[in-house]
Amino acid sequence: MGEQWPAIAARLRQLRLLAPRSIHDRLLALDDPMSVLNGAVELNITGGMLTQERLDVLLSHANGHAPAQPAPSHQPPVQTVETLPPTDLGRTVAPMNEPEPVDVLLRNNLPDWNVADFSMHASDASSDITVHFDITGNSITEGKMSDITACFTDRLEKIRKLIIQNSRLPRKHQEIARLVAESSRYQGYENKAVAIGLVNEPRYTKNGHLMWGLEDETGEMTCLLTKRSGDDRDRAQEAIIEAGLMPDDVLGVSGTFSQTGDIFYVDDLHFPLESKHTKVAADQGVSVAFLSDIHVGSKTFLEAQWHKMVRWFHTDPLAKTIKYLILSGDCVDGVGIYPDQEKELAIPDLFAQYTEFARLLELLPDWVECLMLPGNHDAVRPAEPQPTFEKDIQHDYNTTTFVGNPCDFSLHGVRLLSYHGKSIDDFVAGLRTVTYADPVEAMREMLRRRHLAPQWGGKTPLSPEPEDGLVIREVPDIFVTGHVHGHECVDFRGTTLVCSSTWQDQTSYQRMLGFQPKPCMLTVINLKSHRSVSIPFA
Repeated sequence: MGEQWPAIAARLRQLRLLAPRSIHDRLLALDDPMSVLNGAVELNITGGMLTQERLDVLLSHANGHAPAQPAPSHQPPVQTVETLPPTDLGRTVAPMNEPEPVDVLLRNNLPDWNVADFSMHASDASSDITVHFDITGNSITEGKMSDITACFTDRLEKIRKLIIQNSRLPRKHQEIARLVAESSRYQGYENKAVAIGLVNEPRYTKNGHLMWGLEDETGEMTCLLTKRSGDDRDRAQEAIIEAGLMPDDVLGVSGTFSQTGDIFYVDDLHFPLESKHTKVAADQGVSVAFLSDIHVGSKTFLEAQWHKMVRWFHTDPLAKTIKYLILSGDCVDGVGIYPDQEKELAIPDLFAQYTEFARLLELLPDWVECLMLPGNHDAVRPAEPQPTFEKDIQHDYNTTTFVGNPCDFSLHGVRLLSYHGKSIDDFVAGLRTVTYADPVEAMREMLRRRHLAPQWGGKTPLSPEPEDGLVIREVPDIFVTGHVHGHECVDFRGTTLVCSSTWQDQTSYQRMLGFQPKPCMLTVINLKSHRSVSIPFA
């Protein structure tokens, strides 16, 4: 009888009814389920959840009895997602439990926003998504040493060009082997040398100076940035010494050699980010919203707050301007991600978690288009850049565009870079000025370096693609990450930085660390005015 379900599901979609598993089974057991459903319009049973009581009313009507008063639906009008028979694709589909009615008011007053800054309804605009880079289908590495060498060579070449283009180098850079061989020529203040290379083993001396190796294709030299005092203090260099350097950074240095030629004294460092970026304004005033780390399947997933957001999407004027919703990874909690995770799972089956998240997305209004990329909890390879989800996961989703992590794309000409943000862990460990309490500082450092995850062998597994997929090729108008369960929206040198909020409450691990997440904040940015507003749902 399961072959009847596609037709039944199509009719339910027309009626905007959501059918849980118990209703699914009852409908399939009927001799003529379509005739029963056809009475829904006459009885005004449309929209929301098809409960047992409402189905009883439909059955009485179909049998010719006087219809009882249908039980009211507490759910907002929603679209439905087709529930597939358990035999589909040979996997188990999560049962859809009837949610209890939730009526949670916004705790805080909604922030002010100007109608002129959010000037267009999303339903009046056509979709305009252009993907510039996505590793999906383009991963060719075999993990050999030659691939690793090619990856670092590509990184060095690309970022070297950016340093030459965007930094004010005092003179033309030279190959490191040539500089070392001719070090006696560059031992006076008037004879500065310039080199560009990869950072090796950054460390501090006993006196607080910063020392590291700098390597290019020809050789390596030891660099020293001294901590100065008095009139010789340089604030920019002090900031670098205070923060430190990341292993495998690509940067330029200018300075002179010691008398023995074994130390290169750095006068200045040169990074590849230009001083100011000018945003592109879209020709249409639709908006984009950002979420990350929903962690469906976890016992700490904040489902009541999700339904509150859904109601907001259906009723608020600002929500009607949102054309796109960017989901920056970890939409489900996954399975086997960390020890004893099964104790904290409400849905222990991985595919069932994705099915449930698809159902939650279907509650959003039809003018919202989703763009979804994976994170470290998702069912893709852990090594970055990550390809997108397999087809059997995408199967349950309708108006969703699936991309890899990271993804460089444009919406109506506005350039966006979405990255889940796993390498924030490495920036926190490697730079003394980056903390989990201020993850946006890690995003600033990524832009300064024009690279999302420079450190090889750190906390972030990397895939050595012959073309380094984590180089920031173009400075984005909007740069978004997630992963650390914080929230912030700030401007940095003309780029809007968005640390997307989570939809998960504090976990036991976070409680042990004393870390308090900032959940349930929806960041909305208009693509024409670039005005932003954050809506609290916690």
